[in-house]
Amino acid sequence: MLRTLLSPRLIGLHLLTIGVLVAFILLGRWQLGIFQDSGKPHAATDPAPVSVATLAKVGAGFENAAVGRKVTAEGEYAADRQLLVADRKPSVDTPGGNVARDQGYWVLTPLRLTDGTLMPVVRGWVATADAAAAAVPTGKVQVSGRLRPPQGTDSVQRRAEGLPAGQVQTVSTGELINLWKGERIRNGFVVAQPPSGALTQVKVSPPVVGGTFTWRNLAYAANWWIFAGFAVFMWFHFVRDAVRGGRERARQSPEMVLES
Repeated sequence: MLRTLLSPRLIGLHLLTIGVLVAFILLGRWQLGIFQDSGKPHAATDPAPVSVATLAKVGAGFENAAVGRKVTAEGEYAADRQLLVADRKPSVDTPGGNVARDQGYWVLTPLRLTDGTLMPVVRGWVATADAAAAAVPTGKVQVSGRLRPPQGTDSVQRRAEGLPAGQVQTVSTGELINLWKGERIRNGFVVAQPPSGALTQVKVSPPVVGGTFTWRNLAYAANWWIFAGFAVFMWFHFVRDAVRGGRERARQSPEMVLES
């Protein structure tokens, strides 16, 4: 049996089968990778800036298509209503709350637009609360940045002991309505780019869209692996037939010697 398995013909078959298996498995993994990548969020087109009033409404829902859009706004900062968003790093995508405790603050200042509404603006980031005491720009200002949806009040793990006056843990439109009483507040908030004055810029991502799985590639991956299984099946049958033939010849050889 061993002599049959190691015959030149079967050694060639073994090597061919191994090569086919490696190729088919790798091709299947390649198609599976394409399938997995198709479902990942990816960067969308980044349209030109538009007025914030066209995307952030008063008392209306926030559309997914507006997330990360470039916007512009003109108005005057309401310095007396400025707040600090506590326990934040200089990035919108980094979790806040207790996981970022004492890591810094977003400086949140409402911009009063020409129609009297307030647009919450994250002007930048500071490492300590004292550093946020820098003067707020006065007079008419032009603000550019990216629009973000309001944050849920339960989106972070809050401090058990609460926060000092003038600080919040999320940029929640519902919470701001209670803090800035008597004001018409637009939904969402703008992350200023560039930041205001000497503040550190808060990083914010451009628009992204959800991926759509290409199930066709998953089927292709399955096909390649089925072919690999079929190659093993055929190898097994060829080897089995060769071994049986070798045994048959071995049985016949003594008989042929006796007859002669």
